[in-house]
Amino acid sequence: MVGFTAILFTGIGALLALAFSLWKYFSVQKQPEGTPEMARISRSISEGANAYLKRQYGGVGLFMAVVFLLMAFLAVGGMLTWFTPFAFITGAFFSGLSGFIGMKTATMANCRTANAASKSLNGGLRVAFDAGSVMGFTVVGLGLLDLTLWYFLLNNVFHLELNEITANMLTFGMGASSMALFARVGGGIFTKAADVGADLVGKVEAGIPEDDPRNPAVIADNVGDNVGDVAGMGADLYESYVGSIISTAALGVAAGYGENGVALPLLLAALGVVASIAGTFFVKTKESASQKNLLKALRTGTYISAGLVLLIALIAVRLLLPSHSGIYWSILSGLIAGVLIGAITEYYTSDSYKPTQHLADSSQTGASTIVINGLSLGMLSTLGPVIVVCAAVLIAFYCARGADGNFYQGLYGIGISAVGMLSTLGITLATDAYGPIADNAGGIAEMTGLPPEVRERTDALDSLGNTTAATGKGFAIGSAALTALALMVSYINKVETISAASQSTFVFNLSLTNPSVLVGLFIGGVLPFLFAALTMSAVGKAAQAIVMEVRRQFHEITGLLEGQAEPDYRTCVDMCTRSAQKLMIAPTLIAMIIPVLVGLILGPDAVVALLAGNTVTGFVLAIMMSNAGGAWDNAKKYIEAGHLGGKGSDNHKAAVVGDTVGDPFKDTSGPSINILIKLCSTVSIVFAGLTVAIHIL
Repeated sequence: MVGFTAILFTGIGALLALAFSLWKYFSVQKQPEGTPEMARISRSISEGANAYLKRQYGGVGLFMAVVFLLMAFLAVGGMLTWFTPFAFITGAFFSGLSGFIGMKTATMANCRTANAASKSLNGGLRVAFDAGSVMGFTVVGLGLLDLTLWYFLLNNVFHLELNEITANMLTFGMGASSMALFARVGGGIFTKAADVGADLVGKVEAGIPEDDPRNPAVIADNVGDNVGDVAGMGADLYESYVGSIISTAALGVAAGYGENGVALPLLLAALGVVASIAGTFFVKTKESASQKNLLKALRTGTYISAGLVLLIALIAVRLLLPSHSGIYWSILSGLIAGVLIGAITEYYTSDSYKPTQHLADSSQTGASTIVINGLSLGMLSTLGPVIVVCAAVLIAFYCARGADGNFYQGLYGIGISAVGMLSTLGITLATDAYGPIADNAGGIAEMTGLPPEVRERTDALDSLGNTTAATGKGFAIGSAALTALALMVSYINKVETISAASQSTFVFNLSLTNPSVLVGLFIGGVLPFLFAALTMSAVGKAAQAIVMEVRRQFHEITGLLEGQAEPDYRTCVDMCTRSAQKLMIAPTLIAMIIPVLVGLILGPDAVVALLAGNTVTGFVLAIMMSNAGGAWDNAKKYIEAGHLGGKGSDNHKAAVVGDTVGDPFKDTSGPSINILIKLCSTVSIVFAGLTVAIHIL
């Protein structure tokens, strides 16, 4: 009964998060838009973003329909339950809805942020952060609402056993991951193609400022901030959030904790909503604040939220699992790991610290050295997060009695540590989502000719946003590593359950002397590199087309560079949209097809090995790419702030080249790999019945 009450409270937490996000939305909407020209540009950005998402969701909708029919066919054959196709659709729907709401809020808030920044730095921070809060609390609210509705439906309407409930809920993670991957990859291709094209031709070749209205790609660049860094990120973090909760709930059943074990991760997430709401009221700063002061303002809110979670998590564990107090320390390990990953990311990507400052210094010898040093920085930055995650895994496992012969209880500890890491996602995502809004605000300030101090304030907020965005990606990637282990175990349980139900006995042989395991490891290890290659290539192709188009307009439109003619913004937006829709298909499909093919050809042993290899190399590669990209971007911002010659200098041009290399690193390939890790796992679980039918029955 205690577990049921906790799950009921989860539903209340979901409604509280959605109510808070609605309040923040109307709070931002009440802020003045600024001049008519600022409002006009904001509407142009909004129209471009809406047009892109309409086309993307239309194409993705057809894909989802095909997968739904495939799942229905497998359900007819008894390889899936009939709940699975519908769980898949709801997961995809809520994931896409999270991104859409965040994007609508961001495009509404950009001109309001610019207008607030014209009065004070703190005003701009508050408007952008409040708009980011809409995204953060919409994601956690919809995630908890989806989980609660499915639990009550399966438990109270269809009266399924607890293990069947969690098994079916696991499958809607595939829908969430699929939508997240399409959104992240498609949006990432769009935004970075526009960004690279605008920077290389406008800033490097033509020597005009960033976001100059004479640049034909400037509107596409601002649209891209919203469809990639906001809508794509919202779908991404929704998938990370629900994935960690579902996988932990499933392990709670395997560990023998019953309904209370299922309820604990849900309750912890709901309590995290309350803690995150409290933390948002502490985010504020003073005028002329440095980057360290701005970081402190955001960190104050997140640290207060984390501290509150520490207190209420202890109460939750004692209430639901009083004889397993070690689980509290597992939660604590995940929460601290998240904070440490954020601190490490901040150190390597913020221009307040030596690594990024030294990276900026390397621009004095040209673009090649800043690229080389950026790659080195990204690779070095992986060591800390790997050590932190390894320590969190060991602490969580042993504190949950994993070493006492209770293997599944130890794994439950690892899963609950991932939930602890993401328990304050509401405020963590708010600090992430505010960055693109500040970036758009800077563009509007530049295009409408606002005083220089306004652009200085928005640039300060944007630079901070680069760091908080890298931190948010670090959270998502770190939680992916922890969640992937839980999903791997869920796959093993699914295969064993299906084989046992058919009176067959399958014993996994995961020894490295098993050729199938070795082959699976190699395939899994190379999968993130293949995925990154396809997404990087997609950005390169799309950006090349934008570069040629911007050059064409500068050459053919008389008086454009002199400011005597209007550029054709719409063509660049349309080109980015078409390129993103076309080029996102191949990388997304390999994430879904390869695990199934490996299972059909090599069997369940190879699938487990593939998931292991994919997790290890994917985690490291994702961290490296995200941090290198963030450092390159902030090295450019550091020079633009007046260091090393400032804007327009040779150092600045070299840093812009480094930034264009880093753009697809940090906003397309890097953050998409964490989705790849979990999507491979959920696809494997969903199609485990097909693998068993081929190799065991």
